[in-house]
Order: sequence, then structure tokens, then C-alpha cells
Amino acid sequence: METQTHTRNQTFRLGTRRSPLAMAQAEEARDRLVKAHGIDPSHIEIVAVTASGDRIQDRALAEIGGKALWTKELDAWLTAGEIDFAVHSAKDVETLRPDDFAIGAVLPREDVRDVLVGAESIAALRRGAVVGTSAPRRAAQLLHARPDCKVVTFRGNVATRLAKLAAGEADATFLAAAGLKRLGENGTGHPLDEERWLPAPGQAAILIECRADDARTRSFLNAVDHAPSRAAVLAERALLAALGGNCHSPIAVLTRLAGEELVMRAALYSPDGAEHVEGTLRFASNDAGGPGRLAADLLARAVPAIAGHFGGPGH
Repeated sequence: METQTHTRNQTFRLGTRRSPLAMAQAEEARDRLVKAHGIDPSHIEIVAVTASGDRIQDRALAEIGGKALWTKELDAWLTAGEIDFAVHSAKDVETLRPDDFAIGAVLPREDVRDVLVGAESIAALRRGAVVGTSAPRRAAQLLHARPDCKVVTFRGNVATRLAKLAAGEADATFLAAAGLKRLGENGTGHPLDEERWLPAPGQAAILIECRADDARTRSFLNAVDHAPSRAAVLAERALLAALGGNCHSPIAVLTRLAGEELVMRAALYSPDGAEHVEGTLRFASNDAGGPGRLAADLLARAVPAIAGHFGGPGH
């Protein structure tokens, strides 16, 4: 009781990007913490920043600095102590992070599927369809399945991309089912079977970072850490690290929990979708080396058109 009373007297500053989806995720994190600790919402102040990635909308992310454009402003606030923790989409957080930061919690993962907007399925796209996406994974997967299609760069939040589609800039586009659900847009588009169209590493998971030496905040966040989601997300991040993947590297992965084990299925593509290599590995959920073994197997079988887009461990 003493600990709970102590928690109720504390306040925390939660940092987030200002986009509608980021704000929805920040509110979900706050609400889960409020419920877990039995505190008033006023004890968690949401502090929003406009990230570089939100400001620059006319070029693909990989061309202008990669995932750091989603995190650098919040990283600076966290380092300076202006916020206590930052809420991110797990798939937007760079694989290699400063030692000063720790993953305080991974919230329960949402629906990992991609949604196709503009057609009922990949097969139903008209011949030569123009599809908007700025994700190398989605572009490569599409071109692998439908080499007749043309990919154009689509950046922006959900509303912006849907507006571009409505304006005729493309015949179809992809969105994440989890993001649509968190924005209350469940009925938009057609979900793609995740067994046939593998998601992005970290997709649908909310990751919360804090300072590694901040015991108070780490204890506070631990109450909402979802162990199965954390195990899957950390394994996918370890796979990325072992592959040396970056924003240009088309990689898709689906991780399932099977008792105390993880079943990880991953695919690497050449950017034009012409080549791909796939593999599956089952390993204990606490086996930190499992993702590295899968990465080594994939790279060993990858043709140069694929391997050239992965830099090896530590890149």
C-alpha cells in the first residue's frame, strides 16, 4: 500500500510526436498506466513535439535520414530530462539505440496485418496499377507478387495518404491495421493475410523508452509491460540488428508465440521484388541468439541483389 500511495503522489511527463496516430498511442499508454497504478490521469502529462519525419513529407524516409527522424527530438528531450519517457511505434525506432536509454515497456501488440486500400486484394489490382507507398518492404512485396504494378512514393499520416488516394495520385495504398484501429478507422480497406503478406518488424507494437538510470520511471512503466509482445518485438529488433538492415532494406517478419517458444518467419527481398529469400526458425523466447541464427541462414542463401542491401551485424 505504501508503494501504491507513493506512486499516486508522483507525476510523469510523457513525450510523443504530434501526429494523430502518435497522440492516440500516447493516450493509450497513459490510460494503461493510469489503470495499472490506480492514479488520476493528471499525474501523466502528455508533451508533444513535431518530429522531423512529420515535417518533411515530400521524400521517402530512407532518403532524408531514416528512422532517426521519428525519434531525435524526443531523444533530446529524454536526455535533457524534459520528459520521463517517450512513446513510439516500435517499427519507427532505430535498431541500435543509445546506451543511456532503456525499453521500459512494450504494450500488448495489436493486429499486425497490412491493409490494402483501393482494391479487395493484391490479385484484384488492375493490370499496371499505380500503388502508393514509401516503405521498401511493401514496395518489394507488391512487385514480387505483381511485377506489372508501378510504385509511387506516398508519405504522410493516415488522413494525408487517404486524401492522396482520393485525389487519384494512386489506385491503391497500404496502411497498418493497428494504426487504423487506434484511430477508430476499423472499416477502412481490406486486411491482407499476414501468413502470405508478412508485416514489418515491430509493426503494431507501442514501445516506451526511458532513461536507463531512471529507476523510478522504469518501475512505473514495468506495470504495463506485456511480456509476450516484448519478447516478439525484441526478437524482431535482434533480427534487424543481425541482418544489418536499414530503411532501404526490404525485410518482412512474422513472429508467433508458441508456449515458451517463438516461431519467427522472415523474408528478405531485392528492392525491385524480383528476388526473395525466406526462412523460419523456432527458438526459446529467452534465446537471444535465435534471431541471429535465422539472419545468418537468410544471408547465406541470399543472392547478391538481396544481400547487397544488408550490411551485416552492427550496421
